[in-house]
Amino acid sequence: MPRVLISAAHKSSGKTTITLGLCAALRHRGLAVQPFKKGPDYIDPMWLRAAAGRDCHNLDFNTMPAEEIRGLFARHATGADISIIEGNNGLYDGLDLEGSNSNAAMAVLLAAPVVLVVDCGGMTRGIAPLLRGYQAFDPEVRIAGVILNKVANPRHESKLRAAVEHYTDIPVLGTLHRDAGLEIKERHLGLVPTDELGGAAQKLASVSAALARQIDLDRLLALAAEAPPLSVTPALPPSVRPADTRIGIARDSAFGFYYSGDLEAMTAAGVELVPIDLMSQASLPALDGLFIGGGFPETHAAALEENASMRAAIRDAIEGGLPVYAECGGLMYLARTIAWDGETRRMAGVIPADVVVHDRPRGHGYIRLQETGAGPWPLQGHDGTPAQFSAHEFHYSDLQNLEGEPVFAYEVLRGFGVDGRHDGIVYKRLLASYAHLRDAGGNDWTRRFVGYVRACRSG
Repeated sequence: MPRVLISAAHKSSGKTTITLGLCAALRHRGLAVQPFKKGPDYIDPMWLRAAAGRDCHNLDFNTMPAEEIRGLFARHATGADISIIEGNNGLYDGLDLEGSNSNAAMAVLLAAPVVLVVDCGGMTRGIAPLLRGYQAFDPEVRIAGVILNKVANPRHESKLRAAVEHYTDIPVLGTLHRDAGLEIKERHLGLVPTDELGGAAQKLASVSAALARQIDLDRLLALAAEAPPLSVTPALPPSVRPADTRIGIARDSAFGFYYSGDLEAMTAAGVELVPIDLMSQASLPALDGLFIGGGFPETHAAALEENASMRAAIRDAIEGGLPVYAECGGLMYLARTIAWDGETRRMAGVIPADVVVHDRPRGHGYIRLQETGAGPWPLQGHDGTPAQFSAHEFHYSDLQNLEGEPVFAYEVLRGFGVDGRHDGIVYKRLLASYAHLRDAGGNDWTRRFVGYVRACRSG
């Protein structure tokens, strides 16, 4: 399993652009490139999938125990020519003092050589103590190469290379000079998703070409091949049941935040996932259930408002008892209105509240929930007691003017949710929350949701 983990000294070092370029350039060579993303993320995996031509899988200490991470990695890395794991944040950054959920911890867990991306803006000889400090901080972490990014000019490059080569034994795999043309547009939740950015393929092609010129890909492949054998039994793919249940899934440029493993689990459970475009389709097809994931309804609010027939169709379906699960952007769409960037737009009006999008996050990061027992699906716990589980949230919006006495499926033990104490609004057969669930770590939410959909249909 040849593999490398791409990390950086700190955020915004250009790590994602470089990882995308590496995946695309190696794929262009005809290699099977398997991408992974550390931590909870939807947008980077969209780009990594587009660059590598294979589904990207998330490796997340928050929702997965160590052996599940290793098993999932081994399952998808087996047979690939190289696996590339994109880290999040800096190499040693993490939630606790010990760095138990850091990129470095992931590199140790998977025995993956680390390629460190360094933003060299305003730096020359100072790169040497930085690299030596990173090497010495954790001897279990093997920093196998460095990529010098945002280099000003050839003179700057020569000074950087001389300092690295004189003071360290870390090979320089390449340098990338400042080039605004390689940057991918960002906004409040990170990169603009591939399904929204026109010309995503052309952007990847230009990044790939730049990486192929400026990075020693052969040296990178050699480093990946030096990774030691990983003694782990690959996780087995889920057993597949013939499809007998139709669940609609919002798939358009407004809604696209879904984990590939969750959708695989639903399909294996006998679900036909029916794509729904909430902006262009006038009505819902015949469905047993509906899943509206996260996304950017605020940036598409005008188009969503304009499609009044779909808003009415979803409202009528929920009132009529259709089982629906909505996460974050899906919750926002089901509210009365969305206010953002000086405009207020009407939404489906199922949840009696108004969404206001702010300039700063309201909920950001890991969230810990406990079931109240009021949720529509069966409890996660097997002994009849409410279970606790980990998820994540990343929303700049909150609900205002929430009417009545809402029923909540979750108590928030860590995080924000809807109001800092609760999450998971329950209305008839709808569950709508700011939290993003992951079918991992024993939280088999897809099985419970699909089972609930079937029970509603037969009942």
